[in-house]
Amino acid sequence: MTSRYLPALMLACSLLALTACGKKEDGATAANAGRTEYVVGADGAYAPFASENEQKELVGFDIDTMKAVADKAGIKIKIVNTPFDGLFNALAQGDRDILISTITINDQRKQSMDFSEPYFVAKQLIVLPANSKVTKFEDLKSQKIGVQSGTTGDDAAQVLNGKNSASVKRFESMPLAFQELEGGGVDAVVGDNGVVTNFVKNNPGKNFRIVDDPSFPKEYYGIAVKKGNTELLAKLNHALEQIKADGTQDRIYKKYFADSQQ
Repeated sequence: MTSRYLPALMLACSLLALTACGKKEDGATAANAGRTEYVVGADGAYAPFASENEQKELVGFDIDTMKAVADKAGIKIKIVNTPFDGLFNALAQGDRDILISTITINDQRKQSMDFSEPYFVAKQLIVLPANSKVTKFEDLKSQKIGVQSGTTGDDAAQVLNGKNSASVKRFESMPLAFQELEGGGVDAVVGDNGVVTNFVKNNPGKNFRIVDDPSFPKEYYGIAVKKGNTELLAKLNHALEQIKADGTQDRIYKKYFADSQQ
């Protein structure tokens, strides 16, 4: 190639670069472009919000809610059973596009992900052996507390007994924490009200009782997306508004919490 063509070539390259810059999309918008399916992460060991049926399909309140939201939003989803302690990393790495798994909206989590408007109001409850003398959360000071790792129950136990306290026993799932309580390995289990009441109600032979401590604040579950994915978040929020307005959310709630008041 002779040198007399170089100025024209350089100009063409510059124009091409400018055009490309003008069409450049941010990471979240690019991630949504041309999407035909979004991968949703949910912890399948959290009945009645998400659990596996005999066909190994995820079912529950969160699952029905997510399907209703996806239908209203006009998006296709694939829900994948994902342990809670791996959920947030899966979202950050792009292995999951959406999370719905009784995730409490809080300031710490908002730093690394974006949340929809709340879809469920919750609080922490204490599960104890029936003969326990504990009447409030403060009574568990220095006692062994079972929690699911990374949950707000874990946070509460750390505040009470210390961040690195050996008395806070962390488990991969709530069923494992309940199993440890039954075996006497912990003095109490702290967890979300929906999960706790469902477990105690369906396991009367385990002789557990529940303490509702008013010091526990209300918590609000949200659907999480990757930080900055405003386009997808807007679709989810609009769909949530629709299922609240047309009664779909109420029907789902009554299906799983017929005897409860949210």
